[in-house]
Amino acid sequence: MTMKTYAEMTAELDQLAAHNERLTNGLRAARAQIVDLKSDLERVGDPPNSYATFLRRAEGTTLDVLHNGRRLRVATAASLDLDALEPGTELRLNEALAAVEAVPAGDAGNVVPVVESLADSRILVAVAPDDTRVLRPAGTLTQETLHPGDHVLVDLKAQLVMERIDRAEITDLVLEQVPDVSFDQIGGLGGQIEAIRDAVELPFLQQDLYRTYGLRPPQGVLLYGPPGCGKTMIAKAVAHELVLRSAEVRGVSVAEALENSAFLNVKGPELLNKYVGETERSIRLVFERAREKAAADHPVVIFFDEMEALFRTRGTGLSSDVETTIVPQLLAEIDGVEGLDNVIVIGASNREDMIDPAILRPGRLDVKIRVRRPNARAGREILGLYLDESVPFREDRGTLLDLAVREIYSDGPDSAFVRLEYSDGTEGTLHFRDFVSGATLRNITDRAKKHAVKDQLATGDVGLTTQHLRDAITAEFVENEDMPSAAHPEDWARISGTGRRVDAVVPLQGRSRAVSGPDLEESTP
Repeated sequence: MTMKTYAEMTAELDQLAAHNERLTNGLRAARAQIVDLKSDLERVGDPPNSYATFLRRAEGTTLDVLHNGRRLRVATAASLDLDALEPGTELRLNEALAAVEAVPAGDAGNVVPVVESLADSRILVAVAPDDTRVLRPAGTLTQETLHPGDHVLVDLKAQLVMERIDRAEITDLVLEQVPDVSFDQIGGLGGQIEAIRDAVELPFLQQDLYRTYGLRPPQGVLLYGPPGCGKTMIAKAVAHELVLRSAEVRGVSVAEALENSAFLNVKGPELLNKYVGETERSIRLVFERAREKAAADHPVVIFFDEMEALFRTRGTGLSSDVETTIVPQLLAEIDGVEGLDNVIVIGASNREDMIDPAILRPGRLDVKIRVRRPNARAGREILGLYLDESVPFREDRGTLLDLAVREIYSDGPDSAFVRLEYSDGTEGTLHFRDFVSGATLRNITDRAKKHAVKDQLATGDVGLTTQHLRDAITAEFVENEDMPSAAHPEDWARISGTGRRVDAVVPLQGRSRAVSGPDLEESTP
């Protein structure tokens, strides 16, 4: 038998050692798999964990929680940071129903509107039209102030308000920032501005004198007249000037006064809602917000634009008779027992004859200011605001303004706009000047400025000229020449101001077309 050499035996020993190492590694892997399988088996066999909502701390280290609709007092694991828990926090419970871990709260639930924030920090919410509940704030809401109309996420089982939800419901309908519009920016309405300042500023700034003389501040003001003549600008300027005068009287900064005052610009047509009761609720929320803002003796203006869209005469059958509930809601807010201290209601309308008479009675919108179309003197003042000294002129500015006024307010045949045929057989002619508004005059100045810009780009000549103004006036005439065909004879009767019935309207600009009375169709001669 051949003896193995030392080298051969060494090689064989190395092979056996390597094989033994592989076996050892295999056994270790198998053991690890067995341990994992055992751990998985034990985990699968564990009872399921449940979750609960933290309500408040109780005695010692115990907590009051809401679990499956039941209130429980549970023990806590030592690893749970009790000081970090806030009402509404979600907790994981073990099989013994002990709280062992805080987990992120859910982000879904019921969204409801806030009715009122109570003095003890509780919150009154409307879950349904006939279901109002008192809940407690959770989390960061304990440090916030909720307002009527705010929308919040609630956990009705835990009776907690979890989160404020930003919704555009009332925010879209109102503009709470006081506009940066002054009376100096309004031309041709000196008389109307004086009247509204007497009605609004004087009672607010001289409250002691009003009480001494037994005067009652007006609850509201109605601005009425044709469109584009400055009603909205007046309302904005009232809010702005009230803030400035209030700051002077109280000795506070304008910035502080602006921060605490409000201009609630309610857009009439957008407030109408197809759901029964929604419009009334929105009106109530607007007034609640106004009273809240005014509680600190700062002025608040509620401005209803296009007022006839919301508060039509009841019983007219228009808008599905929604006015039968909307009008009483407004009257209840104005006449309500809560009062409207430091709140002034301003309405604007192109059709004051369509507003319910109850709203216009004394004690409500009892100051009525008519905003007329600008005459030649007022028109020149308005043109001067838009063509001020900052505008470059190639000719004398005063001469240009005089020219523009003569062209716009001419009563010659070239400016004849429409002939009205009355039911008594007489006729009347309305000229372009009879339809001029502040908006029209601004359009003309804007057109003239654009002509000047294009002229400068083409020729290099700087400044506005007579021709630029004439071209702008002509373009404005032409753009409006088809307007008579679209208006009803009854509307033309109101424009003419004669009070007589209009049977037919004959345009005198562009194509001649006759508009027949209400029982006849439009005809083309």
